[in-house]
Amino acid sequence: MLERQPMERNSFVFKFCQIKNSIAIAILLLMALSTDSYGQAEQKHHRYREVLILWKEGKPNGTIEVLNGSLSKIEINGVHGKTRGNQFDFSSSKENRIALTFKSYQVGPGAGTTLVTINTVANPFSFFLRDVNEDFPIYIPEFKVVVLPGGDPRSYDEVTTTIQNKRLETKLQLIEKAPEESFTSVKDRTRNQSVPTWLGISRDIRIFQISQSLEDAPAETDIITPKNSAESLGLPEMDDIAVNYLFISGRGQGVESAISRRLEEGVLPILHSEHIDGEIRYHSIAFATLESRPMNRDAPIGTDFIVADHYSAGHMFTQQQQETVDRKLAEFKKEQSEQTVLYYQIKAENIGKVPRYAWYKTPRPGRGWWDRIEYTFDEATGFSRFSKDRIFCISKLNNNSLPNEEISVLLMPGEIVTFEFCIPHSPISEDRAIRLAARTFETRYQEAKIFWKSKLNDAARIRLPEERIEEMVQAGLLHLDLVSYGKDPDGTLAPMIGIYSPIGTESSPIIQFYCSMGWHDQAKRCLMYFLDKQHDDGMIQNFGEYMVETGAALWSMGEYFRYTDDLNWVEEVRPKLLKACDYLLNWRNSNKNEALKGKGYGMIDGKVADPEDPFHQYMLNGYAYIGLSRVAEMLQSLDPFNAGRLKKEAENWRKDIQTSFYNSMAHSPVVPLGDGTWCPTVSPWTEITGPRSLFVRGEPFFSHGTFTAPDVLLGPMYLVFCEVLDPDHPASRMMLNYSSELFFQNNAAFSQPYYSRHNWYQLKLGLVKAFLKTYYNTFSAMADRETYTFWEHLYHASPHKTHEEAWFLMQTRWMLYMEDADTLHLLPGISRKWLEEGKSIQLKNASCYFGRLSLKVDPQIRDGYIEATIQCDVNEGPGIVTIRLPHPEGRQPVDVEGGVYDRNSESVIIAPFEGEASVRLKF
Repeated sequence: MLERQPMERNSFVFKFCQIKNSIAIAILLLMALSTDSYGQAEQKHHRYREVLILWKEGKPNGTIEVLNGSLSKIEINGVHGKTRGNQFDFSSSKENRIALTFKSYQVGPGAGTTLVTINTVANPFSFFLRDVNEDFPIYIPEFKVVVLPGGDPRSYDEVTTTIQNKRLETKLQLIEKAPEESFTSVKDRTRNQSVPTWLGISRDIRIFQISQSLEDAPAETDIITPKNSAESLGLPEMDDIAVNYLFISGRGQGVESAISRRLEEGVLPILHSEHIDGEIRYHSIAFATLESRPMNRDAPIGTDFIVADHYSAGHMFTQQQQETVDRKLAEFKKEQSEQTVLYYQIKAENIGKVPRYAWYKTPRPGRGWWDRIEYTFDEATGFSRFSKDRIFCISKLNNNSLPNEEISVLLMPGEIVTFEFCIPHSPISEDRAIRLAARTFETRYQEAKIFWKSKLNDAARIRLPEERIEEMVQAGLLHLDLVSYGKDPDGTLAPMIGIYSPIGTESSPIIQFYCSMGWHDQAKRCLMYFLDKQHDDGMIQNFGEYMVETGAALWSMGEYFRYTDDLNWVEEVRPKLLKACDYLLNWRNSNKNEALKGKGYGMIDGKVADPEDPFHQYMLNGYAYIGLSRVAEMLQSLDPFNAGRLKKEAENWRKDIQTSFYNSMAHSPVVPLGDGTWCPTVSPWTEITGPRSLFVRGEPFFSHGTFTAPDVLLGPMYLVFCEVLDPDHPASRMMLNYSSELFFQNNAAFSQPYYSRHNWYQLKLGLVKAFLKTYYNTFSAMADRETYTFWEHLYHASPHKTHEEAWFLMQTRWMLYMEDADTLHLLPGISRKWLEEGKSIQLKNASCYFGRLSLKVDPQIRDGYIEATIQCDVNEGPGIVTIRLPHPEGRQPVDVEGGVYDRNSESVIIAPFEGEASVRLKF
């Protein structure tokens, strides 16, 4: 009470103080709001209203452009220049300084921010006004220019010295200083993803998907899904809804996941699994074969390529093609006298010291115990059936009929019990089931092994010091082959990319790896898919309304020709090649609009992938240019007139792309790099300013798990890969630099990383450590580490994705050999660990642009030398061979035999190369 009395006696004063304080607070709030709404008052006004541009040398001249703002004035300090309006012109070659004052500007976060373009004749560039900062000035060393806040008194040299004294480094520089990456160094930090396994017989779309309950994909049971290519098989018993069969061995899902998997001999599409449940070890073997005929290379097998296309995801048909599909689809559905069949054997062994039970449930339809589908299990025969003549599974126990659908068996220590089942792709009659039941697992198992080994025997032999990589090369080749559907021995093949229809872009590494492994006939048959389905106007388009396929398919045809010099085939398909080229040229001519000068003039427009971005994309035009260029090369001896015409058209197209590219780079904002410098960027297409992921515009576009897809996965770096820009061009290196800083994690791209071509570019620049970091981080996160199949994305989307796997295979090929004009570079990207004592590298009958290639490298590190022997055809070159032989400890040789040693690349240069060579490096 005593404390409250004064308050009561002076209540008027107290209320007055309350009002007064409220007014003060309101005034402060109004001042704060006023500050924010007016460029944050004097602080922001001082920071952004004026900026300085300093050039170290030269006589810069040009104009100032402002997007989302306006310029008040331009001032030149000194007497060595003049201005008029937004133009400036210096007459001095010494340091030049210009001050820009802005009348209006936007410097808040998000879209619509002020972008300033210094549009000089040489080295134009742009920057976000909000990025101008005293502590981190915009410094572009290639252009010898810095941008500072107004009033900063420092000279160019003072600014650059301050930055250099910080001794900062870019991500690429840090990679070059770090140890080489390896699978061991990355495996514990990258995603470890399992992938469902596809089993089939090659060429035939009737395959089986095995989805096992694994640590990263737990499920109630294992699931078998019969599929026609991408489409799960529908059965009338389930109203044509996809059929799945569930089964399990062991007691069920527990707190521990002790399951491991491996392919037969590490490479064949025969799946081995091992599951430890207490003291019972379950070992399973699964493979696909034919119902009655032995599976061998001589038996004609396969599905017509256009029927296979029908069952793929994303396919496209013209009206005429659809009529062909309808007719051949009817024929396919009648051809069911010979099913593909999945064989599955599970051996349960008691590895304990006392008797233990083994449990097993044979396949039944559904995805869970709760899935009520009508079927019966015949205990006398082991047949599971929908009806008398609709048998879907045949089950055995120790080679006799399985007595119960679910069973437990007591095993003595060391005793083994064998569970087996086989599932025809579609249910069969009782007579056929009886004949199928009479066939033994072991016989079909041996046939399958011989079948797949014979395919590998026809391919190049690659022996590598890293067992995982060697196995992935062989397994990968068979994974590609498994889903290249068509009629053997010589029909057109559809080079599927997992569940998807062939695409001119995504099928290209599949076809080119076939060429690299000497499978030229398979490559040609895959190329015929694109020509057989060519539209009447010359367009090549097979998937999801992608507009990029024509150029990309022509590029792959040109690559095939470089491997084979197959003039007979070129002459055969010449009309189709010319029709495709004229289609591209007509499309280009329709874009020769003066309004597009510098912004897509002479460039074609259209989407290149799933996102609906129908613009003048650099990737689209890069593939069109290289496709046109390759056709000119193919026709050089057969049709000189058209070859010359196309070569000239291609070169003009290249120049138009470059013009728009340089304009895009000039108007795209510079971004900071890790070493304190800033780097120009490029937009993915001509219609926008800057990388899309920097949001100069306020449009949402996130897709496929990333913000970076337009700028990297489908971005302008394709111009280097597609030969529009030279790898040594400063602009090319700039794209790699800013992409490495902004868009890569552990030097690997996001979401669908095999779409990024920086892997190839790094090898072109000799950045071996950077290449290896990309290589190991990417495949360790994308591929199943036990069975080697790939996901499409860095999340569980689209299994058995052969586009990703094929780019991995092509990366491995580039690591081992890579062409450049008349030079063949051997081992340009291998890890130096591969040349440690006791290791070796062998290539036998690999294929390159110059013909068959064989190589053997034998490191004898303890004895102080590394030697290599090389054989390669010389009909068309190479004139020069280089072989990189890095010492595992980084030592330089004291003597070199067989060529001239280049210390920078750790390579021996053999010139002229005469078909065979031996080199020895002594240390």
